[in-house]
Amino acid sequence: MSTAGVRARMDGLPDAVLVVGFLAGIWLLLTALAFLVGGQQWPNLAAGFIGSVTILVAAYAILVLALNLQWGYTGLFNIGVAGFMAVGAYTTAILTAPVDPGAGGVPGFGLPLWVGLLGGMVMAAVVGAVAALPALRLKADYLAIVTVALSEIIRLFVNWGGIAEIQLFGARFGTGGGTGISFASPSGVVSGVINGPGQPLVAAAEGVGVSGPNVANIAYGLVLLAVVGGSYWLLTRVANSPFGRVLKAIREDETVTQSLGKDTRLFKIKAFMIGCALMGLAGALFRGQAGYISPQQFRPAITFYVFAALIIGGSGSNTGSILGAATFSALLFYVPARLGEYAPVAGSGTPGNIVEAVAALSSLDPVPLVAYTAANISTLRFVLIGVVLILIIQRQPDGLLGHRTEPASSVPLDRPEGGETDE
Repeated sequence: MSTAGVRARMDGLPDAVLVVGFLAGIWLLLTALAFLVGGQQWPNLAAGFIGSVTILVAAYAILVLALNLQWGYTGLFNIGVAGFMAVGAYTTAILTAPVDPGAGGVPGFGLPLWVGLLGGMVMAAVVGAVAALPALRLKADYLAIVTVALSEIIRLFVNWGGIAEIQLFGARFGTGGGTGISFASPSGVVSGVINGPGQPLVAAAEGVGVSGPNVANIAYGLVLLAVVGGSYWLLTRVANSPFGRVLKAIREDETVTQSLGKDTRLFKIKAFMIGCALMGLAGALFRGQAGYISPQQFRPAITFYVFAALIIGGSGSNTGSILGAATFSALLFYVPARLGEYAPVAGSGTPGNIVEAVAALSSLDPVPLVAYTAANISTLRFVLIGVVLILIIQRQPDGLLGHRTEPASSVPLDRPEGGETDE
């Protein structure tokens, strides 16, 4: 089927059906993989796969939706995603870490988790505003340089031993420096509900061979999907509002938008802050899901992953952002890793490097290349990501649903067939 045919079928489906069907297909694929490699333990293995991939897809969906607001709707080239995730995660950790953590622990303020999450979002938005005030005078590549530099400054700052533990106005807190900080676990809250009121569900799952921790993992993934649904609803409302139409007008031509009396700088700062707040929330819920974070979790590579997912899904489309996040995180990142973990290896017959594997093709022997690929598929997934991005940029530059990019106008501007023509 042609690309146009696939697009026509996708456009004919409601967005909710498209997203749910895509996610269900990923779950079925992982269930089939677990059935093939898991033996009698395949139900528990399938549950582990599904829980992990759901968390991964949901976390990336939040990040890609946030970046889509900044880049897809407003044209703001933010390459500091990892830094804003770190701000949200560390703020949440400091606010919720126990006041007296015991020996070796980093003290915090001991506040409830929901307060910490809100505080993380607010702080990420504030840092986004501080960065945006001077940076939004810059265009395209220069804004990208500023945001990526800010991201590294944030990572190096939380890694600095000078703020690993400090005392201010009688309160002791800190980031833990290079060793990180422990705090109230978001996934632990969900596990507490599952192992409490949800115990009958756990008992039923154990009856079919699924362990309690895997049930809790799936439940946490579903909670993150609910956050994705809320973020999607919010950003769709923003995009369809007069505020959102101004953002799209800025993306198309900022000079024309300014000539209509709009303070484009203020609009860009607001959009940047909203996106950064969602990135901070994702940082706390994703990187901090186990109740621990460290500077190593916020390296610049994660920003590349988020951009790759948005390119695959298509910038300017919220539904495309979710599909791109699912395609990247599940099909290009998670599934190859699981295949590499469970794929049979040919043992001593496996070539030691790619040169030897390819050289065997000169004698029409594909077995060494297949064996090498199977043994290194987890590493080669990064090559696969690069190949997919090249193909998309060459053949489908607007991604899966980028052709859905909404115009800035609130009414159709196309002239109807048979209308008047200029003489």
